[in-house]
Amino acid sequence: MNASPENQRTLLDIADLDRRIAQTERARTKPSQAGRITELVAIRQEQLRELTSLAGTRDDVRTELKRLESDVAVVEARRNRDAERLAASTNSKDAQALEHELASLARRQSDLEDAELDVMGRLEEAEAALAAQQALLDTTTAEGSALTAQAKADVAAAIELGAQLARDRAAVAEGVAPELLAEYARRAANSAGAALLTRGTCEGCRILLPSTDLNDIRRAADDLVVSCPECGCILVRTEESGLA
Repeated sequence: MNASPENQRTLLDIADLDRRIAQTERARTKPSQAGRITELVAIRQEQLRELTSLAGTRDDVRTELKRLESDVAVVEARRNRDAERLAASTNSKDAQALEHELASLARRQSDLEDAELDVMGRLEEAEAALAAQQALLDTTTAEGSALTAQAKADVAAAIELGAQLARDRAAVAEGVAPELLAEYARRAANSAGAALLTRGTCEGCRILLPSTDLNDIRRAADDLVVSCPECGCILVRTEESGLA
């Protein structure tokens, strides 16, 4: 294939635009925050499970405390009732029975209040553990929200830049012969498409070409489209190609 040296050099601009367009596409589909966001989703799910477990423990302790408070209230009411009966009693036998019952109720109330204090301590610990876990969850959620917002902004910027680059590419491609552009597109599917030959090295694959290949390129006409024997991209020749 033959194409003017100017058209061939224009392919370098198109190749650069294609590279930048590919970068914006990666930024659009795979923002840099995606990996950490995925990690945070898993962390948050585990933290939520732990939070639910701790909330269940806290609720169980609260239920136990309410039961003890109810039992204490029942014992207190019975003690007050027996105390009133004792104060009104004129029968010594009944009075003695009431005194024994009051003593028993006092011990029962003391035991219940001791248990109540123990449960109150456990409730305080459970609430502290729940608050600490909630703080961890809040931190994870805040980081995830911030990263998600930044990722959305980056994706939007990538979409905008990609659209601008596509317009630039279309404008540049208008000046290239359709046959050459089609050949570039075919090669770009498996290589850089087009690259400079710099001091005997293909900038597409970064390989120094053998002297025999360089001699063939040196003898080629300026308008002949030559290829890298290693990666197959179109080699664009300039004064820096090392062919003189």
